[in-house]
Formats: sequence, structure tokens, C-alpha cells
Amino acid sequence: MPSQNELSQDLTRGSIYKHLINLAIPASMGMFFNTLYNLTDNWFAGKISDTALVGLSISSIIFYLFLGLLAGLQNGTSVMLSSEIGGSKQKNRLIALIGNAITLGVGLSLFVIVLGMLFAQQTIDWLSNDAITAELAWEYIQVLILGNIGFSISSVAAGALMAMGDTKSNRNVLIIGFFANLILNPALTFGLEMGVSGLAWATLIIKLASAAYLLFILAKRLNVRLVPAFKPDRAMALLRQILPASFNFIIMIMGSFIVTAFVSRFGDYAVAGYSVGLRIEQVLLLPALGLNIAVLAIAGQNYGAKNYRRIAETYRKGLILSFGIAVICIPVMIFLSPYLMGFFSSEEKIIAAGVSYLRIDALAFFCYVSLFISVAALQAIKRPNFPVVMGAFRQLILPLMVNYLLIVVYGYSLEWVFISVALIVFFSMLITLLYTRLQLKKLELKRLAQ
Repeated sequence: MPSQNELSQDLTRGSIYKHLINLAIPASMGMFFNTLYNLTDNWFAGKISDTALVGLSISSIIFYLFLGLLAGLQNGTSVMLSSEIGGSKQKNRLIALIGNAITLGVGLSLFVIVLGMLFAQQTIDWLSNDAITAELAWEYIQVLILGNIGFSISSVAAGALMAMGDTKSNRNVLIIGFFANLILNPALTFGLEMGVSGLAWATLIIKLASAAYLLFILAKRLNVRLVPAFKPDRAMALLRQILPASFNFIIMIMGSFIVTAFVSRFGDYAVAGYSVGLRIEQVLLLPALGLNIAVLAIAGQNYGAKNYRRIAETYRKGLILSFGIAVICIPVMIFLSPYLMGFFSSEEKIIAAGVSYLRIDALAFFCYVSLFISVAALQAIKRPNFPVVMGAFRQLILPLMVNYLLIVVYGYSLEWVFISVALIVFFSMLITLLYTRLQLKKLELKRLAQ
């Protein structure tokens, strides 16, 4: 088994811009096809009916809230296993950790099933007042809840492979999964006349196949048969890495859930428009997310090498590149949003809601990408707590308070939900930017004092 040094390229030397670009582009590719995958489901749902699109939009938000419990499996597994890679003497411990990660994945999947069966239907009814929409949403989500083990096992396997230096396998799975979805969606939804549930079964089949493939590659690389295992100390060590990452993801999903709840006061079409607009924005944000991973990798290596000045330089150049991304994407959100929304629905109310969201949130686009860079830098220098606290305020507490006053108390229009989101992101970006610069300056002073 190769050592950790052989698995990593040296990011403490050479052009920072070159490293940022070389790392960001492949990182964005897998996320791009994964986002296209979700957009494909929205597109086919729209072909069934506008009501089906609304139902899918609602159920997707709820499912990803439950899925948040599994979100830390990939990163948690990767972090734990990367410390064990270093020679044949550690191979047995590596295999044991993977077995424990698989057991935790199965356990969390069962927990998701229990939560989903208990609360998903009530949550759907809370977000939609239309019986047909609620029925279609439940038809979609119940399949994914019962079969969510495919999500957990593929996350564990992908995290293990990433720890071993293999990021290509998961990227390939995401790309192939997108094209498989293009085939299975119409085949099941229209060919077998399964309707909305066909979209869910297509996703479930692809996720289970992805999990089987990644486990096969992992077992082949280790030359062993992987089986579930459980040892309390190893399970707890994994949970200490998995749960914080899951918590961050849950905060993000709950934030989207809160905004959707306020949007739902303006009708199901408003929810569908917001959901599709959010998906379009996520596609435009992918280069920034790839840049986030690049900054984290470069700054992380330089933090280990105590090269604090290079961390600050990486942060500054990451912000410059993120500004370039914003310059390209903001005009797309402002001027092309009607055409992009029209690709998913012909219903004027859905298009109008999505266009409104995209044009208003375009004003905060650079705030999002600069937040990504700041959070990556803070994580790299071992300051992860501030982003969690700021995330809770930005995505949970402030949206709930502000929108309750604007929408419930004062009865402002739908546009004010989106305006409040943009303003909260703007002020959060300023605070995070100042905090990050302060922490980087402290590191530089620490270097000078040595």
C-alpha cells in the first residue's frame, strides 16, 4: 500500500494559481454531473405535469433533510482512513475501519428509514395544501427513504477510495450515473408508466449499482472481502468525524427548508419556481465549490508545513478567482434566467418565481463564493467552529426571524423572502471575511514571533 506522501502532490511549492486551477477543474466535474443528475429529475417531472414538478421539488427538500444524517459518511471515512494509510502493517486496521464504517452506514440508513416513515408524510402536508401534490411527493420520497442504503454505502466506499488517493472512481460513477439516469428516467416513468415513482426507482437503482461498483473497486484494491464489523472505540472515532460534517450539511438543508416554508405561503408554484431556480444557481456555483476544495487542499498542506504566508496568498488568490467566476455568472442569472427557467416548465407562475429568485440572488453571488473560500481557509488552519456558528445564524436563526417579521407579521411579497436571503448572505460574508483575515494575520504574527 502506498504511503501518504506518495498519495499527495506537493502544494507547498509552485504557482498557487496553477494549483488552484488544476485542483478545481476535476473537483468540479463530478459535482457538475451530480447536479445535472438532479436537474434531469426535475426536467422529467415537468414533462409528467407541473403538479409532479411541484411534488418532486417538495419531496427532494425533505429527503435531503433526512439524507443529511448520511452526509458526513464520505468525509468522516476519508479523514479516518487517510491517517491509517502508511504501509502493510496497518492494512488490517484499515480494513477494520472500513468494516466499522459500513456498519455505521447501515445503522444510519435504518435510522433514516424510521424517521422517514414517521415524519415525511406530515412534513409534506405542512409544505403543500394540495392533496394531489402531496400524494405525488409521497410516492416519490417513500421509495428513496426505504432504499437509502445505497446512498450510505456508496459514500463510505467513495470516502475510503479518496483516502487511498483514488478520486477518479467516484467521479466516473457520477458521470456514468448521469447518463444512466437519462435512460432509466423515461424508460421507467413513461415506458413502464410508473410516473413519479419511476424517477425515484431510477435513482435508487443507480445508487445501489454505484455502491456495488465502488465496494468492488475498494475490495479489489485491498485484495480482501469487505464485511461489516463493529468495535466500539473505532465506531466512536468514526462518529466523531462523521457527525460534525453531517451537522453542517443538515444546517444547510434546514436553511433551505426554512426558506421553502416561507415561499410555500405564496403557493405550490412559487415553491417549484424557487426549487428550480435554486438548482440552476447551484450549477453556476460549481466552479466556486471546486475552488473551495482546491483552497482547502493547498492551505491545508501549507498549514502543516507552517508556511503561513503562503496560506494568506492562497486565500487572496482564491478570492480573486472567485470574483472572476462571479463576473461571468451574475449576468447569466440576470439576463438568461427566463430562458433557463422556461427549459423546465411552461407555467408562467413557476417561471416568474424562479426568475425573481435568480435575479435577486445574483446580487449575492460573489458573497456565496467568497464565503466558500473563507470557510475553506478556516478549516485548513484548524478553525472549524466559527463557520458552524455562522452557518447556524446565516441559514437558520436569521432567516427564521427576518422572514417571520417580513412575511407573516407585515405581509410583504414573495420577492422579500429572496431579498432577505441575499442581505443575510451579504452581511455574513463581511463578518466571515473579517474574521478569516484576522485569523490569518494571527498566524503571520505567530510566524514572526518564532
